[in-house]
Amino acid sequence: MTIHFDLAALRKTKWYEFALRALFGGSITVFTGVIAHRYGPVVGGLFLAFPAIFPASATLVEKHAKQEMARAGLDGTMRGRDAASLDARGAAMGTLGLMAFATVVWKLLPQHSAWLVLAGATVCWFAVAATAWRIRRAI
Repeated sequence: MTIHFDLAALRKTKWYEFALRALFGGSITVFTGVIAHRYGPVVGGLFLAFPAIFPASATLVEKHAKQEMARAGLDGTMRGRDAASLDARGAAMGTLGLMAFATVVWKLLPQHSAWLVLAGATVCWFAVAATAWRIRRAI
C-alpha cells in the first residue's frame, strides 16, 4: 500500500460527517480539559495523545467501504472492517509519533525556546511515525 492523497474523497464526504468528526474531536478535547483542570496538566496531557477524531473516522471509513461494495452488488461487511482496521493501524502509528512529540516537549521546553522545541518535536513525531510505518511495511 502506498501513501497518497485522494482529494476526490473530500467531495464524497457529506457535511454531517465532517460535523460528526468535529463534534467528537471537540468533545474529547473538552473532556481532556476537564481532566487537566481536575488532576493537573501532566495527567491531562496523557489524554491529549488520544486520536480524538479516530472513533468517528473509523466508523465512517467502514461505512464508506460497505457502501462502495453495495454499489457493486456485494456484501461489504468484511471490506468495511478491513478498511477500519487499516485506519486503526495508521492511528496507532501516528499515536506513537505523538508520544515522541510529547516527550520531547515535556523534557526540553523548560530549558529551550518554544519554537525550537516545537520544531524538534515535530521532526521527532514525523520520524517515529514514518519509522513505524516502514517497520510495519517490512513485516
